[in-house]
Amino acid sequence: MFASLRVFGFVMAASLVLTAQSSRVGDVSFANSGAPAAQTSFLYGLAQLHNFEYDAAARAFREAQQQDPAFALAYWGEAMTRNHAVWMEQDLGGARRILERLAPDSAARIARGQTDRERAYLHATEALFGAGTKPARDIAYLDEMRRLHAAYPDDVDATAFLGLALLGSAHEGRDVAIYSEAAAVLEPAFAAHPNHPGLAHYLIHAYDDPAHASMGLPAARQYSRIAPAAPHALHMTTHIYLALGMWDDVVAQNERALSVVTDRARDAGRRPASCGHYSAWLEYGYLQQGRRADARRILDGCRSDAVGANGLGARSPEEDLLDPDNTPAGSYIQMWSRYLLDTGDWDDPVALEEIPLGDLAGPRLTRVYVRALRAVERKDTAGLRRELAALQDARQTLLTTLSNRREGAEQYRRRVEIIMLEIRGLLALAERREAQAVDLLTRAMNEEDAMPIEFGPPFVDKPSAELLGDVLVRLGRPAEASAAYAKALQRTPGRVAAVRGLGRAKP
Repeated sequence: MFASLRVFGFVMAASLVLTAQSSRVGDVSFANSGAPAAQTSFLYGLAQLHNFEYDAAARAFREAQQQDPAFALAYWGEAMTRNHAVWMEQDLGGARRILERLAPDSAARIARGQTDRERAYLHATEALFGAGTKPARDIAYLDEMRRLHAAYPDDVDATAFLGLALLGSAHEGRDVAIYSEAAAVLEPAFAAHPNHPGLAHYLIHAYDDPAHASMGLPAARQYSRIAPAAPHALHMTTHIYLALGMWDDVVAQNERALSVVTDRARDAGRRPASCGHYSAWLEYGYLQQGRRADARRILDGCRSDAVGANGLGARSPEEDLLDPDNTPAGSYIQMWSRYLLDTGDWDDPVALEEIPLGDLAGPRLTRVYVRALRAVERKDTAGLRRELAALQDARQTLLTTLSNRREGAEQYRRRVEIIMLEIRGLLALAERREAQAVDLLTRAMNEEDAMPIEFGPPFVDKPSAELLGDVLVRLGRPAEASAAYAKALQRTPGRVAAVRGLGRAKP
């Protein structure tokens, strides 16, 4: 059986081609041995798997299992929804339980594949969810996908999943060599299959930094046309737009994404969530456009969720509580930080409000950090000393939390050390130790410059090069300030605070 799902209209039925109604989530085709009745659900699930719409994909794969209980690839697909490669998240137990519904052991599951190609996909999945640490399993899966791609070079999904497996092997943050290899795998396939959701999506991830974002612009422009009913696809385009400082596009696409989310919630009889990834990016876009009232509306909308009964709970137990997107309270603190830093309205009562943060170590540190910056702006040196002491306590709590992580911890460790250097530098400035202040802030800038670039709004809330530029302007050193702002704009192109700072620094 060869199945095909098209974005627009219908595919004419042929001897081995299934007709499927437009789904507006992508154009996918996948040869498989499943029953004809299961094909529409399976292909919808596959497209949504590529779109990272994991819940929708899992539901569709379960429907395919109901329509054909012996359809091995329907279980493969559902298991793959539990692996979030570029987010470094994996629900190993959940994936194994899904695969056990297919057959009780690895050999039996692989044998359920009806062709060599199907068995190759199942074998790769066994490597991903088998024995060993997650980094080791990721590499084993990557090796399997290399072999599968080599054996079936015309299988566009094998190409897409190889690109994703490469991205998922960068365990300590963005690795330019790995990401470039992923782009080299994906680009020829994207040229041949411009409506495939996975190819466009993974290319955006491969180019998701200011140095390479212009190369991802064709994929970003295309992706929102490929999958207009997938909110993550609509949002994902803005990873490229933000890296290029294209604020109007950042705002428009995140507004579209949130509109789809809102419509879905309304159709399901639920109130849409106001916190989260799309909201945070939309707020940041509004702030860069100077739309303070709209940014405040987004912030206030999130607050009600953040202080509610589920404010401290992740969407699922497997999700990373250090990631602010995964809890309403964490999301609120992320947006609260952005609002205060980018408006500079330190007298706004929102600056002093408290919301429960429980044991969310990352958001707790961010809150103390922002309050230290507020003390600087208000020339409250005694308050700054108190906040620095509180920041040291928050740092230790965070480091203790990070000590239990096997991967992805280094970026958080480096962020907290940069933040400490910034606040120590600002305290030195407040105490008229100007040379030490500049030295500490320069060290912070160099530490941040050495970090892999994190996509999206600044990972260090007040970028160190931008902060150094602000201090150098105050000290009457415009040439050095200009150089600092120029460095800041290399990392955060078009960021309004740095652009304005560069203007102030000019003699």
